[in-house]
Amino acid sequence: MKQITLFALCIVGAMLMCTTQTNAQLQTPEGSQRAQVMQRVGITNITIDYGRPSVKEREIWGKLVPYGYNNLGFGTSKAAPWRAGANMNTTIEFTHDVKVEGKDIKAGKYGLHIALKEDGMATMIFSNNSNSWGSYFYDEKEDALRVDVKTIEAPHMETLTFLFPKVEADNTIAVLRWEKKEIPFKIEVNVKGIVLEGIKNDMRNSAGFTQSNWDNAANYAFNAGELDQALEWVNSSISGAFFSKETFANLSLKSQILAKQGNTTEAMTYVDKAIKLGNVSQIYQLGTGLIGQGQKDKALVILKDNVKNNNGAWPSNYGLARAYSATGDYKSAIKALNTAMANAPDRFKPRLTGALEKLKKGEDIN
Repeated sequence: MKQITLFALCIVGAMLMCTTQTNAQLQTPEGSQRAQVMQRVGITNITIDYGRPSVKEREIWGKLVPYGYNNLGFGTSKAAPWRAGANMNTTIEFTHDVKVEGKDIKAGKYGLHIALKEDGMATMIFSNNSNSWGSYFYDEKEDALRVDVKTIEAPHMETLTFLFPKVEADNTIAVLRWEKKEIPFKIEVNVKGIVLEGIKNDMRNSAGFTQSNWDNAANYAFNAGELDQALEWVNSSISGAFFSKETFANLSLKSQILAKQGNTTEAMTYVDKAIKLGNVSQIYQLGTGLIGQGQKDKALVILKDNVKNNNGAWPSNYGLARAYSATGDYKSAIKALNTAMANAPDRFKPRLTGALEKLKKGEDIN
């Protein structure tokens, strides 16, 4: 208890010094330097701000960082967890609602504390109080969330470090590493839901007065598998508003949405509309997309016309070669590809040469 009291007096002294320095408008370095690390998942930012103490040959776990909840001899807390760093609160901030270890937590900034256990487990505590000094004023009533995690033995880390060693499309692992211990916790983000909700709100504001934004919104929804929403947004781009008009982009996208929904006949009517507005590269992309949908005969007709309508431009002949290849006519595919190679820029010829070799072996180039 004497050690805790002495430690508390040191803290009070440090706080008074900081107050004096603030009033005098002086800046001096902290003994444990402050750091901040941020990871984005989707469009959600996760930011951890913390002080970085060093081991300095001290015994950390169970000594400098006591297990469980303790009366630190200062402040209002009689059962304080570890502050997960040094000096002011360690904080973690989420710009959107997330899940931590499978449990929901709202967007916002939280004080981050950890209660270590002797059995290798740890309780991560997210407090609505993010402004206090350390955990001396910790109050369980202010908890927003508690989750239990398993600590891991790790190589020595002299200075306490938070990092995000694993990041995926909709989740990340945040880790505290210090001395020979690692404390990981998983953060999951509903990326699709957050983005779609954001788009809906944006479209009610100035972003909704620009046609290309409706195309971009429809593209995102289509790629996210939200076909009904994608169709609603692309329809707004095509007609019904002061900015609406038919373009290659929105007509071809609508054909893809309809095809994905199984409405192939209607989808092909929008393909026919789109090809009247597309340039050689756009028609190439549309035709090769149809090959991917299994519409090989339709693709062949479109890509033949692309050659005729664009004076045999090399991308049109490459597209035609892919259409012939899809139908199994490798002889015609080789002829079209040779024509493309004769006019293609040098930087594209290695790819075309590779495709030609495959055709000569009787292999599809799609």
